[in-house]
Amino acid sequence: MTRFVKHADSRATGFWVLTVAIVGSSMAFIDSSAVNVALPSIQRDLHTDTQGLQWVIEGYSLFLSALILLGGSLGDIFGRRRAFLIGIAVFASASLVCAIAPSIAVLNAARCVQGIGGALATPGSLALISASFRTAERGRAIGTWSGFAAITSAAGPLLGGWLAQHASWRYVFLINFPLAVFVIVTALMRVPETRDERAGSSIDIPGALLATAALGCLTFGLIRLQGTSLDFVGVSMTGAGLLLLIVFASWERCAATPMIPLGIFRNPTFLGANIYTFFLYAAIGGSLFFVPFDLQNVHHYSPTAAGASLLPFIAIMSVFSRWSGGLVAKIGARLPLVAGAIVAGIGFLAYARAGPGGSYWTTFFPAAVVLGLGGALFVAPLTTSVMEAIDTSEAGIASGINNAVSRVAGLLAIAALGILLLKTFYADFDRLIARHPLSSHARRLIEVDRAALGTGRGVTSLRDADLTDVNAAVAAAYTGAFRRTMIVSAGSAWVAAIVAFFLLPAGIRHEPDSTPRPSG
Repeated sequence: MTRFVKHADSRATGFWVLTVAIVGSSMAFIDSSAVNVALPSIQRDLHTDTQGLQWVIEGYSLFLSALILLGGSLGDIFGRRRAFLIGIAVFASASLVCAIAPSIAVLNAARCVQGIGGALATPGSLALISASFRTAERGRAIGTWSGFAAITSAAGPLLGGWLAQHASWRYVFLINFPLAVFVIVTALMRVPETRDERAGSSIDIPGALLATAALGCLTFGLIRLQGTSLDFVGVSMTGAGLLLLIVFASWERCAATPMIPLGIFRNPTFLGANIYTFFLYAAIGGSLFFVPFDLQNVHHYSPTAAGASLLPFIAIMSVFSRWSGGLVAKIGARLPLVAGAIVAGIGFLAYARAGPGGSYWTTFFPAAVVLGLGGALFVAPLTTSVMEAIDTSEAGIASGINNAVSRVAGLLAIAALGILLLKTFYADFDRLIARHPLSSHARRLIEVDRAALGTGRGVTSLRDADLTDVNAAVAAAYTGAFRRTMIVSAGSAWVAAIVAFFLLPAGIRHEPDSTPRPSG
């Protein structure tokens, strides 16, 4: 059985365990939300294109998504504190490389290593709490952890924008190092080691490698397909990724200790909840990647203002999720899940309507509020549906799978929606710019900077007449492409609503679980 700390020291030890778990996990929460807002600044500093910027997010998400279940298993077998601290050390070391990266290639390589560290540290924070608090105190401890997670997630975009504007985007990564030092020193001095004595010694290394290779090929292939012409490498890599997913499923079916026991999906409620998670988190994770570019490059928001614009979404979702969790006990989970997905879809449509002109309060603020209301409706009921669908003995793996599904959804959606956005952007831009009699110098410069224009960023090294025409065409083309992306995201959210209506039961009548939502 899992070893607990001795009762005599439980209160003092519990405080330090909770402190370490909160500070350690806050690194990942802040990093994941702050980096998005800093992407336009990274683009200007490192002179990269849209595909290079996508890998800043995708490299981290890829390894985190593929390895997070393996990270939880390693903690159970070899020690939760040990796995957690190794993850923190790897994450912090990679953060230092990110902070001094001289090129986009170095930055993206370091982000991949960050993802490996995150795969160890993310499940480790909750595992430390679960192993160190007895049942009567565990719910309150997890609730405290969840509250700080919401605060750090909300602060991330604002902090990232402020640092990018007033200092440098590099400080977004640099702040991880002192936090990591505090976590490592405190944990070594104050947090006892725990492990699951029932866990075997076998680890599904082949499954982890297959999952990483499959998701990596899919992501690489989809990003390559974002060009203006059909790319043979992109098609081949996408096909290889799909084939590797089939091989991964076959391996997991026959593996002695599978990373994902496929039999758990025979439960129709669990299956339905994860399909719902995939479509809804694809809409959220995929679409919100492009929002900072629209705000900063097209609407000319400062990085700080762009980060602050997302606060209503995160704050409303965090504050009212507890209320919707209580609602599940009265009316079941299906109605809140259906309503939440529908409202979230309306929020995406509100983002699609936020065209040029108008103040923040009449454009992006209503969209953030509506999307936050949708999130408030579905976050807690989704967690409850997942946890109530299976036996208590499988609660850990069920939560881990749902967490991984939410991350994989965002990973693939960014790449897939990038195809839609860039292809429609280039088509609209070429049509708009053809109306203007540009100089030959301007047309050559456009061809050279074409890949970078796909983020909505205009050019500066042109004479006044050409500069006005080109930048107006870039802004109009990106606005149209962004609008289509948001409409597709709304459709994905509404598919999730249909899934919930037909695949999830209406009669769940349990108290909501305190396990936090999938985050990223």
